[in-house]
Amino acid sequence: MTHGRRLDAYGPPLDGDGDWRDTATRYALLPLRIFLGVTFVYAGLDKLTDSAFMKDSGAGSIGDMMRSVRDSSAIPAMVDMALENPAGFGYAIAFGELAVGIGTLLGLLARLAAFGGALISLSLWLTVSWSADPYYFGNDLPYLMAWIPLVLAGAPVLSIDAALRARRRERRGGYR
Repeated sequence: MTHGRRLDAYGPPLDGDGDWRDTATRYALLPLRIFLGVTFVYAGLDKLTDSAFMKDSGAGSIGDMMRSVRDSSAIPAMVDMALENPAGFGYAIAFGELAVGIGTLLGLLARLAAFGGALISLSLWLTVSWSADPYYFGNDLPYLMAWIPLVLAGAPVLSIDAALRARRRERRGGYR
């Protein structure tokens, strides 16, 4: 409690006394959360429904893609691990993207979901898009950077995490 106003962990007043900037601050990460969540759900579904992608070899396959980037990746050993079972790796990435996207959209274990998204983006940057020149042409590095605010802040509004946090506060009889 501060001056009779309840504050949450992120600072903006919860009693309606704040101005539009407080509301904007409170909801600032929501567009990023929606974008990343929808994008990762779409990417996972796209991989799972593309019959060519989940194959060890052939046009559009995960196997051929990984073989094509092996020598230009930052960590060829990561690509070699993926090439031990390309289809299994493809399914792992697809289901990982789905889990990350759903967790991010729902705000369920949001920091963990964002950390998973950051790890996926980091691994793709170090392998698939590492050779992009100049570096900002590679699309995985901006995704990695976009996940960092969500790793740090989680999903403070319109999320299952926030609802659970509020329920725990009510049970303890306090605001924090």
